[in-house]
Amino acid sequence: MARRVLVVDDEMEIRTYFTTLLEEQGYKTRIAENGEQGLALVREKKPDLVVLDVMMPKESGIKMYREIKTDPALADLPVLIVSGLAKKTFLHSQKVLDRFKGQDVPEPDGYIEKPPEPEELLGEVKRLIG
Repeated sequence: MARRVLVVDDEMEIRTYFTTLLEEQGYKTRIAENGEQGLALVREKKPDLVVLDVMMPKESGIKMYREIKTDPALADLPVLIVSGLAKKTFLHSQKVLDRFKGQDVPEPDGYIEKPPEPEELLGEVKRLIG
């Protein structure tokens, strides 16, 4: 059975790029334009992995990430963050750390800076869900 990946990003080109790469490798994908839609899809049918942008309108990826990791029914769901923020900036920024650490939320399962090379994205997906 194909592994299911939810791609959450506000940029249509990024969603198309990621879903094309993943589907060519046999993954089944769903998409969401923001964290609100993404969280609804996660709760509707839990995927095997969420590929998540953190800077989006409506409901940010950071908020969606916190919701996933603080919900006992979803906390084990791997999340790969793909963001335009440099990893160092993201992980070490006090503002962002406060948002993550303030609720005792673990660091993401994976982190890639945009734009990722196809091999980098696919490598992380395989590492996280096979």
